[in-house]
Amino acid sequence: MITRENLLDFMANSAYRPLTQEELQEHFRIESEDLIEFTKLLYDMEQKGEIIFTRKKRYGLPQQMNLVVGRLQGHSKGFAFLIPDDANLRDVYIHGDDLNGAMHNDRVVVRLQKNIDPSKKQEGKVIRILERASSKVVGTFESSRNFGFVIPDDPRLGTDFFISKEDFNGAKTGMKVVIEVTKFPEKRRSPEGKVVEIIGFKDDPGVDIVSIIKKHQLPEEFPNRVLEIANNLPPKVLEEEMTGRRDLRHLPLVTIDGEDAKDLDDAVSLEILANGLYRLGVHIADVGHYVPEGSIIDKEAFNRGTSIYLVDRVIPMLPERLSNGICSLNAGEDRLAISCFMDIDNNGQVVHHEICESVIQVKERMTYTNVSKILKGEDPELLTKYQDYVDTFKKMEELCLILKEKRKARGAIDFDFPESKVYLDAEGKPEKIVWQERTIADQIIEEFMIVANETVSERYFWLEIPFLYRVHEKPDTEDIEALNNFLAIFGYFVKGTASNIHPKSYQNIVEKIKDRPEERAISTVMLRSMKHARYAAEALGHFGLAAKYYSHFTAPIRRYSDLAIHRVIKEMIFTEGKIDEKRLKSLAYKMQQYAEQASLRERIAEDAERESVDLKKVEYMKQFEGQTFKGIISSVTSFGLFVALENSVEGLIHVSTMTDDFYQFVEKNLTLLGEHTKKAYQLGQKVEVKVTRVNVEERQIDFELVEG
Repeated sequence: MITRENLLDFMANSAYRPLTQEELQEHFRIESEDLIEFTKLLYDMEQKGEIIFTRKKRYGLPQQMNLVVGRLQGHSKGFAFLIPDDANLRDVYIHGDDLNGAMHNDRVVVRLQKNIDPSKKQEGKVIRILERASSKVVGTFESSRNFGFVIPDDPRLGTDFFISKEDFNGAKTGMKVVIEVTKFPEKRRSPEGKVVEIIGFKDDPGVDIVSIIKKHQLPEEFPNRVLEIANNLPPKVLEEEMTGRRDLRHLPLVTIDGEDAKDLDDAVSLEILANGLYRLGVHIADVGHYVPEGSIIDKEAFNRGTSIYLVDRVIPMLPERLSNGICSLNAGEDRLAISCFMDIDNNGQVVHHEICESVIQVKERMTYTNVSKILKGEDPELLTKYQDYVDTFKKMEELCLILKEKRKARGAIDFDFPESKVYLDAEGKPEKIVWQERTIADQIIEEFMIVANETVSERYFWLEIPFLYRVHEKPDTEDIEALNNFLAIFGYFVKGTASNIHPKSYQNIVEKIKDRPEERAISTVMLRSMKHARYAAEALGHFGLAAKYYSHFTAPIRRYSDLAIHRVIKEMIFTEGKIDEKRLKSLAYKMQQYAEQASLRERIAEDAERESVDLKKVEYMKQFEGQTFKGIISSVTSFGLFVALENSVEGLIHVSTMTDDFYQFVEKNLTLLGEHTKKAYQLGQKVEVKVTRVNVEERQIDFELVEG
């Protein structure tokens, strides 16, 4: 039977001209009994945008017709960008008039317009909507006498939704609701919908986070059948499950995690060999043993793609019986694992490695805080309690610094961003915002996981087995040019173009700006100039880590990408590397699917997580209206100054409130300059501000400058 790959290869030939279905059938000699299957294949590929069915009823590849397929990223001002499926293509700007009813996150086909100036963004027009992101929208309901409308929570949708009176279904002004879209937008016509769920009034406790969950269509509960199967799994490792595995229960394994972590994916061990090499063991929960490919739990995990860590809750990828139970590497419990042993020399080079199925038992459940205190010698009580591990932790620190130095030498980019955490009270109200210190213990685990991920990725790349890679491609030339225009203000410059840039060029800037007032602002702009890391079925390299081969291997409880490659590893062990051709083709196709789904679900999770934190930060600042704070100018625009406070909260000083002079925006050096006083406000400058207005619903904080 003809496969998807056969069709794509045939159409990719330079001599190919679009053919009808009948002509394709004739070329591939499709028998009558295979006709239905062939027709279904063409339809499925067309629906995914892999091939295009023209108005003349012919099939061809999008790129042969000046078309690009991808997902729309909307903007509150009405325009959008197409993010192409093909990561080698540039983003495409879509004017609001050229959306043709498409909305944020829809999968679409775009026709490229002639680009006269190659230095400018490519523009295009939506000609076909392949898949709507959703038929459900979350927003705030407003009503008048004869009709209502819903203002969507996601401003990227760019339009309100009309609701006829008979479709209110009990909704009242000021309520957060879920609507089902009944008519999508058309030219000069707003979309329409009907209320299908009332979440509650927007100021009611808990409604804010539930609205975010509904908006991003995050899964709230596991289906009963999934829970039923999970709850039938044994709570402990059975004797027969240990057969054929390496018994590592004698090793002094530890986990090192945050205080509140419950899903413990990884444990580590370290020995110093007679030849002086470090033998690092990274032991990862064998989730694949309990979640077989194609099972009901697996399908649910695939749909979820990742665990999601909102400000007040975790939405797990796997049921609690697995994530916090039999798969979690809890101290004192036998657990099944996949272990990667690496012998590492004093230069950080992995000179030998081994991967095996194992049975382990973690001896101590350590926290970042306690390990850091032990290494600093700050707490005599901890030193006594964990005296058997003190030397091991010191050797771990030693190896960590070796690995970190090796990465730095090859040019890996190390943005040392501290992160802030919002703490909530029992009612979900924010009570404090705290900067999270990046301890040496955090760095130990980070370096150990990176070297394990690299080792596993490179091994399976050279075995030429279908695999899932974590890739981070080089920035586009235009993004590098835009970054350099910005950096020039401060006297910095990144060397290179998209074809020859090295991450070391970025790292050199990171080192130069360390501890300078403009550090955070420049680091943020540098991050934005780079592409978003994603998953792919090809090893395209990781720019940020300066790594040729990289995969996510270490967190299968919370990332489907890791679970997917665990299955490949286990299958290679079971078959002794002899996987038949049919299975290899099947795996190759699955990896493409896994990559697309994992990348999509990761983006959704990141958006939801960021939104939940930002919401609570704004809510926290409500109590400080009228009070003054110190901060640093984090961005300068024509309409005002964004200021980051010492607690990480950002707000806007609108230029209209700067009444002591008329301020002009000097774009070339990102400055607001007073016309008469010549007073200048620049990036990285320290200022004092008053909190004048906090709008929790719109996530906006307004500041005014405090003079003097």
